[in-house]
Amino acid sequence: MHVIHPNAVEVGIDDLYGVERPRPTDRPWVGICMISSLDGTTVVDGRSGALGNATDAAVLGALRRAADVVLVGAGTAKAEAYGPPKQQGLRIGVVTASGEVELSSDLFTSGAGFLVMPEDGPPDPPPACGRVDVVRAGLGLVDLALAVRRLGTVVDDPAFVQCEGGPRLNGALLTSGCVDEIDLTVSPFLAGGDGLRVAVGAPAVLARFDLAHVATDDGYLYGRWVRRDVSPGSLS
Repeated sequence: MHVIHPNAVEVGIDDLYGVERPRPTDRPWVGICMISSLDGTTVVDGRSGALGNATDAAVLGALRRAADVVLVGAGTAKAEAYGPPKQQGLRIGVVTASGEVELSSDLFTSGAGFLVMPEDGPPDPPPACGRVDVVRAGLGLVDLALAVRRLGTVVDDPAFVQCEGGPRLNGALLTSGCVDEIDLTVSPFLAGGDGLRVAVGAPAVLARFDLAHVATDDGYLYGRWVRRDVSPGSLS
């Protein structure tokens, strides 16, 4: 991959994304990973795959190797057919208020998947579904800030949480004030349609992020932005 900011250099993807991330005082570092078209949609025919390429997939892999746990919305997990991660030991939390998830999928039967649900949400999965861990936070809807702080109940002392959408989960994270990093691939396609943008459902807000790097490959742009006020002890 060819980095064009901050310095022009050729670099390996793991070196580019496996950087040190300063852990906030009371929770893990939280990053969002997404891809969008030139006109801002994150999906084509309900999925992101048509927008990506092999390098974008490699970026996702590098971020997963750097992460301790992944969070994904239930709708995205279903649409993108999430299965067990390639990375040994990595766990994927599916965020759902309704509990309407396919517990028979490979993600859960492998033991890699767990649920993130409200305190007053559906009951824990029955024993017949096999052991499925549940992190609970919030009433009515999942309290993402609290859920992130409670991930240590299913993952040993997580330092970096990789969030992979969809846009409504991203909007809830933005509302919660716990987004530290955005890793955004800009695809060189105009897609049209009425697909959602990177974050939806959040109130209007201007949260400033600083550009950490921009790299390019085959017409794609790969950016990493870090929240301006990020420093140890500065985040709630």
